[in-house]
Amino acid sequence: MRRFFIFLLTAGLLLGQSTGRTAAAEEDSLLLREQVGQMIVAGFRGYDATAEVVQAVQELGVGGVIYFDRDVPTAANRRNIRSPQQLRALSDTLQRLAARAGRPPLLIAVDQEGGRVNRLKPTYGFPTSVSAACQGRVNHPDTTRFWARRTARMCREAGINVDFAPCVDVNVNPRCPVIGVLGRSFSADTAVVTAQARLWVEALHDEGVLTSLKHFPGHGSSQNDSHLGLTDITRTWQRERELAPYRALFGEGYADFVMVGHLLHREVDADYPASLSQRWIHDILRGELGFRGVVITDDLNMGAIVDHYSLERALELAVNAGVDMIIIGNNGSVYEPDLTARTVNILCSLVRQGRIPRERIVEAYERVMAMKGRLWLNDSRP
Repeated sequence: MRRFFIFLLTAGLLLGQSTGRTAAAEEDSLLLREQVGQMIVAGFRGYDATAEVVQAVQELGVGGVIYFDRDVPTAANRRNIRSPQQLRALSDTLQRLAARAGRPPLLIAVDQEGGRVNRLKPTYGFPTSVSAACQGRVNHPDTTRFWARRTARMCREAGINVDFAPCVDVNVNPRCPVIGVLGRSFSADTAVVTAQARLWVEALHDEGVLTSLKHFPGHGSSQNDSHLGLTDITRTWQRERELAPYRALFGEGYADFVMVGHLLHREVDADYPASLSQRWIHDILRGELGFRGVVITDDLNMGAIVDHYSLERALELAVNAGVDMIIIGNNGSVYEPDLTARTVNILCSLVRQGRIPRERIVEAYERVMAMKGRLWLNDSRP
């Protein structure tokens, strides 16, 4: 009988320890999902809060969403943007959903450069915009401020708090199909690019909108489009010229986003494009140039990535390279309703397998949360 009671006591103690360990493991798993979710900027279909985006915001806890006006898989101008009023209502709804779920406020992003890269079009009731190339040709501060402030107000009034602009690609190759031909570069002169970008950053900040310099380390010399395939800049990239805007703006304290492009330079990293490269992100962007803000990938759904890497491999490489946020635009050749959930699950699995260090996730999460804190602390507008 005495042995039986000793057995029961021992079993109870072990059960208590096991239950405690289980609870701690579950709590850690939830924390990991929270941290991973904040690293994702997700694209979705819909003019309002569909079940899919509700899940992304409330259950998956994504750090942000990105709006598009065109749905690439269907080649139709039906995605997220129909009118200024509709877009503001969508933004407000998404922020309320995040708040109700106890999530941090969302980063709500758009690519609004003006000219050809223009999601907020007059067709939908937004004011006209002009390209970076037009602004760079005029190269007058008052002119650039006018257009940058117009863009900033459009974003703010639509509930958008991140504009993935300005483009600081130097127009090394005017025939580059995705930069020069589309008028996305301010100039071939690095001083003009830097000055114009500075004015854009100031104008957007004045309206409480974060910015992103792109496409690091420089897409302006390329001869093809990274949306369609891997872009090799080994023989065209001009180091000092194309890094000059980043170096200058970082030196002035710029610390919003830098978007890293899917650009391959075989003499810098023979194996991986910049967006997946520790050499580019950790050694050059962070180390040599001293960037202290949030590193974000260009969309991982682009041809340069999906044609060469599985989603799992791309995520593993990107995060280990030093990326803090990942754009999963879900606007490539095929739309996948479960893509955001799969992304979160894959990242959590990679951490549990030891293929991504937990401290790398914590580092990224802390940078994202610090940026969110700065955004809401500095924005006193209703």
